[in-house]
Amino acid sequence: MEGKVVNGSARERFKAMSVSERYWWKVVALCFFGWILMYADRTILNPVMGKIGEQFGLSNAQLGLINSLFFLTYAVTQIPFGILGDKIGRKLVIAMGFVLFGATTFLSGVATTFGLFMIFRALTGIGEGAYYGPQYALSTEAIPTKSLTLGTAIINSGMAFGTSGGYLLSSKLVLENGEHWSKPFFIMAIPTIIVGILFYVLLKEKIVRPEDQGKAVVDKEKQVSGEKVSLISIFKNRNLLVSFILCFCSIYANFVIITWLPQFLQVERGFEGTSVGFISSLVPWASIPGALILAKLNDKYKGTKKFVFLLVPLAIAATFGIAFVESRTLLIAVLILYGLTGKLALDPILVAFVTKNAPKKALSTTLSAYNFIGMSGSILAPYITGWIADEFGSMKVGFYLGAVLLLVGMLVFTLAREEKTVEA
Repeated sequence: MEGKVVNGSARERFKAMSVSERYWWKVVALCFFGWILMYADRTILNPVMGKIGEQFGLSNAQLGLINSLFFLTYAVTQIPFGILGDKIGRKLVIAMGFVLFGATTFLSGVATTFGLFMIFRALTGIGEGAYYGPQYALSTEAIPTKSLTLGTAIINSGMAFGTSGGYLLSSKLVLENGEHWSKPFFIMAIPTIIVGILFYVLLKEKIVRPEDQGKAVVDKEKQVSGEKVSLISIFKNRNLLVSFILCFCSIYANFVIITWLPQFLQVERGFEGTSVGFISSLVPWASIPGALILAKLNDKYKGTKKFVFLLVPLAIAATFGIAFVESRTLLIAVLILYGLTGKLALDPILVAFVTKNAPKKALSTTLSAYNFIGMSGSILAPYITGWIADEFGSMKVGFYLGAVLLLVGMLVFTLAREEKTVEA
């Protein structure tokens, strides 16, 4: 539409969208901070699981159940919140979710019984469940197509900062300074509620990017007159289905590592104090440059399958190596390798692939379905790995199982087809 004026409303739309060229960076920045808080809230628990277990008299399987219940409520609310976001507004759904999970994070710290603690963690999972689909729908509508994978990777790097921040906060305050395990929960609550309010105040709904400005009227007519997209049709899409399965396998392995690595380092590798948080943080820190570089390359070369078949075999080797190697130097090396090639590096590539194949009238719903299937792995991984530790006296088998599932996910993804965006 460059140099061409259609009518007054189109001119106004073009003027508004000239602002959105800078607006997408605001979206990326706020979504980045959202993921920092989401993952910090999750990982403040992991270094202090032993302390919580001592207070409430819990087995490894019961400790794993804490995270499994959290991710159960998180996963099952994905699709309902995605649908709700498409109907009443994504930023409103996100804001309500953040206020809820900020409040229940605080209440988790004051819980006096294991039952109450589990209830508050389950409610926190519901609050966090409001984020994924609506957030990525907002961001993918705002980020220019040429920078979609890179922008998503920048957003996702908030997961790495949050994971590391949560590990370090808990290990410093509790394992090294001797504070009560509840203190990190209190610290996380207030900024979470503030960021939720900022989502509602600062972001906009239904952004039309400058590159799509010429198609705005046509697309709007399609949205009004087109048929509804069913949830079943999303799962019948081959590219979406194989992406969902690979996401499940990737997240299962990732949450074996995120949930149990701090405990594994303490119990089976002899690390203590802040070193537990530091060594555990190698995974998220390594994922940041890996994800950004690979996202830039994916935006340039447009070959999802090539990147999947490069990254996943290396992630398999690293997941296996975490449990297998005895040398601390080699352990550090495989943790860095997993960070460079694991879930946080793969996710922006898969999200971009899902977005390109998703029905545009149900983008939030599709992304929520993708994350629902994926996060089902996070429900199973903490409990199963804890049960394995109780039964076999070691967490190693749990890591090996994660590596096997990654192999399964990679084999399933061979069925994907590189094709153009679906305009369902």
